[in-house]
Amino acid sequence: MNMLIHNASIIPMTDFDYCISKGYILIEGSRITAMGEGNAPPGRYDQILDASDLLAVPGFINTHTHAAMTLFRGYADDLPLMEWLEQKIWPLEAKLTGEFVYWGTMLALVEMIKSGTTCFMDMYFFMEDVARAVLKSGIKAVLSRGMIGFGPGSDIAISESRDLVRNWQGAGEGRIKIMLGPHAPYTCPPEYLEKVMALADELKVGLHIHLAETAGEVAESQKMYGKSPVAHLESQGIYRYPVLAAHCVHLSDEDIAILADAEVAVAHNPESNMKLASGIAPVPQMLSRGITVALGTDGASSNNNLDMLQEMRTCALLHKVSTGDPTVLPAYQALQMATSNGARALGLEDVGQIAPGKKADLILIRKDSAHFIPHHDLIANLVYSGQAADVDTVIVDGQIIMQERILTTLDEAEILHQAQLAAARLVSR
Repeated sequence: MNMLIHNASIIPMTDFDYCISKGYILIEGSRITAMGEGNAPPGRYDQILDASDLLAVPGFINTHTHAAMTLFRGYADDLPLMEWLEQKIWPLEAKLTGEFVYWGTMLALVEMIKSGTTCFMDMYFFMEDVARAVLKSGIKAVLSRGMIGFGPGSDIAISESRDLVRNWQGAGEGRIKIMLGPHAPYTCPPEYLEKVMALADELKVGLHIHLAETAGEVAESQKMYGKSPVAHLESQGIYRYPVLAAHCVHLSDEDIAILADAEVAVAHNPESNMKLASGIAPVPQMLSRGITVALGTDGASSNNNLDMLQEMRTCALLHKVSTGDPTVLPAYQALQMATSNGARALGLEDVGQIAPGKKADLILIRKDSAHFIPHHDLIANLVYSGQAADVDTVIVDGQIIMQERILTTLDEAEILHQAQLAAARLVSR
């Protein structure tokens, strides 16, 4: 089956600030076969989308979240990180079952698709239930079972991670990818990280880990190991694997050099870091050292949404005001972090751009709303003015999973109903 999208404005993310005011995209099967300015070449097409009032952009890639935590949205707000975790979140997570995680993930998928996300990185529990939800939705995901190195659950996490890789790596015609998810250096002592690395060697997969999120974490690492969390993981040998590190807020110049030399990718979560008062990650410095910095929302309990358009805008504005430099993180760079940098951070070589040979993972955004006019600069309009409600159509692997804001793979009304029931049951257990 082939598809023609014509009369579209296009931001292909192939060259800095490049935007096509009117062009076309040809899709055959799951891949883009041609794109360019002007009119499409003559041909017979199975499906034609007229995108006269639409802007085509690569789908957003959310590189750090805990999808099922949508059930905790609004449950424990306005608390510092460790109090939030230890007194509110971890006790509630102890009550989770696969059914709760399934409906929480389904709720997250509705929200993510409707705000233009086509791929996300998830770290949580009951990950086979997460994978079932992803498979049904048509979206892409990189999944990791959260691993904590204390208590009887530590060995269970190793076993479940092995099963997750064996059962789900490459599922959904390659839409699902698996990594290991050691939670953080402060929850995974050195002897446990050795087990995680042995498993990574066995399964040939990368690692996703929270790193240097708070000043308290850094101080505790200095006390226990005599070095920062970044340097501690280096001494453990973690960086010989592909690593995606979430947060990286409290970094020294030495830490940044270590991450750059080891080619560690970073998932920046500005809104979560702001809400939990964790601090401001040195993103401009990391980018200047060539570190791949992508964007994530974190979970909906600490954000409180999964809206990558909002995350882009916050990211750009936060670093301008924190550096006192309005030229820092221009709109195109923020969009890179949400698209092509996200693909690179997750090791996905065939998404993140609209270009021949790439997978057809793209979104069509309405540009005829009042807040999108005039069209002096569509990239700036998207980053600084765009809203989730502007996302009209979502395509993954050449399949339309939302058109004119109607989900085609999921029953939105049923999911919202079941998620509300699940959340009520969970907090009353």
